[in-house]
Amino acid sequence: MWLLDKFLTKAVKQGQLIVTDYDGQTYTYGPGGEYPPEEGGRPGPIRVRLTNKKAANHIVRYPQLGAGEAFMWGWIVIEEPHDVRDMILMLTMNTKHLGDTSLHAKGAVRQAVQKVKAAFDGINLRSSARANAEHTYNLTRELYERFLDEDRQYTMAYYREDPAATSLEQAQMDKKAHLASKMFLKRPEDNGGKPMRVLDIGCGWGGFALYLNKMYDCEVLGVALAPDQIAFSNERAKELGVDDKVKFELCDYRDVEGEFDRISSVGLLEHVGTIHYPQFFEHTNRLLKSDGVMISHCCGRSGPPGYTDAWTRKYIFPGGYIPALSELVTQSEKNGWQVMDVEAMRFHYSHTLEEWYNRTAMHRDEIVEMYDEVFYRMWLFYLAGAEQSFRNGSIINWQVQYVKDRTAIPMTREYMERESARLREIGEVPSWRFDKDLKEAAE
Repeated sequence: MWLLDKFLTKAVKQGQLIVTDYDGQTYTYGPGGEYPPEEGGRPGPIRVRLTNKKAANHIVRYPQLGAGEAFMWGWIVIEEPHDVRDMILMLTMNTKHLGDTSLHAKGAVRQAVQKVKAAFDGINLRSSARANAEHTYNLTRELYERFLDEDRQYTMAYYREDPAATSLEQAQMDKKAHLASKMFLKRPEDNGGKPMRVLDIGCGWGGFALYLNKMYDCEVLGVALAPDQIAFSNERAKELGVDDKVKFELCDYRDVEGEFDRISSVGLLEHVGTIHYPQFFEHTNRLLKSDGVMISHCCGRSGPPGYTDAWTRKYIFPGGYIPALSELVTQSEKNGWQVMDVEAMRFHYSHTLEEWYNRTAMHRDEIVEMYDEVFYRMWLFYLAGAEQSFRNGSIINWQVQYVKDRTAIPMTREYMERESARLREIGEVPSWRFDKDLKEAAE
């Protein structure tokens, strides 16, 4: 316990954390009182019990894995009224001033080893890319039904107004309008009578593709690597009567052929792997028409390149990596792209993740029944840890607009603001339910 005690003594300068070790000894950290409410957690003191004699040693021995695993396995118990989100937000708010939130400073050798491991994990050949996608996105439909919005958007929502007064459904609708406005899409009547062809790479559960078809009467091909996502998306398109115009295929983007007027990738580049960025930008450049536009929305680092922590790579996003802007721009420029617009989306994802966390906690019993307690605690730790990265860390979202020819878009970006406002005015928050049986049972 001595090393964990040393770290917490140094780290906790606001609020209060009270830890009871396995042997019953109690340690108190911090001066007490409330830590800043804008940090998102509830005021302390936060009381934590270590229920296994291995817990403290596991946390300090494996800094990138230990805390998450200890919580998953029930070795860490946070006493009510607080929860793991409160603990994580309080600790990371405190450790921002340390510069390194690990339990002890990592030497050059330790950092080098982690970077090499992360680099190998980021090699996403076709076989491993599909396995990685299935690991994350082929969980039961009922799980995602419990915590996502009704359109099942598993990416950042866009909070134009006060997050506390904005529903997740509204914020996700506003996100789609915001993204679509940057694609400079045209309806058939404004495009010589021809519907535009759009490629949606990493289409998820089809919400954005169906939205684009509804708003622009365009033809959309969505591709992804998780079988249930594709099956679900095609079910949606058929039910809405647009399966002749909106199609979804279980396909690696590297195998897509044809020519498209627009390309979108939302939450996709985090799964490509840096070693594959040249291939991604080269292939998408080949698929897009000369006067086309590509929009990319992805999680990003507000600083230099780094690596994904071991816990996230092991349990949540194998093969995943959050890129720095320099990595995206450098590789796109080498493959014929011109960057026309970049927007750093700060804090929006922290509010999104907070809502996902609350909805997950609300459905605890159902999720435990679907899986087990370990999975439920793993999911809570993932959502709370991700939230702190966007709230207290250096992770943001990048929205980057690419063209092959800079005459493809208007000279000033006011068209985006006008189009976003138009889409919001005519758009409606979706009421379509994902699982009819669940809806009927609820009624």
